[in-house]
Amino acid sequence: MAGPVLRGSRPRGGVVSGDPAVAAARFAWDDGAARLASPAPAAVARARRRIVTAVHDELRRRVGMTFTTRDLVRVYDGASSWYLDLAARIAPKEPDAWDPATTLDGAFSSYSRSASDARR
Repeated sequence: MAGPVLRGSRPRGGVVSGDPAVAAARFAWDDGAARLASPAPAAVARARRRIVTAVHDELRRRVGMTFTTRDLVRVYDGASSWYLDLAARIAPKEPDAWDPATTLDGAFSSYSRSASDARR
């Protein structure tokens, strides 16, 4: 029962890290991406896409275009201070789209693919 590290492969998410905070964030982000990809009512799906775009804009502002996964984790750790306000402003009539475990985590998952230490 050798794990990914023993076999020399990368864990799910593409980033090799011994940092438990990075591993925990990657797990949450991957789960959010899966939830984001699951079927939702059309209005909720549209609102989620708008929120994801707004989260990506916020992440560009907070970490820039060149960043590591660890940089992104630092922003993720503080996202509770700004995410719900952003989601409510972007999609005020679709509170079902605000769920951070789906929309926020899914947005971080897709943005993390651009990290300098992400697998290409």
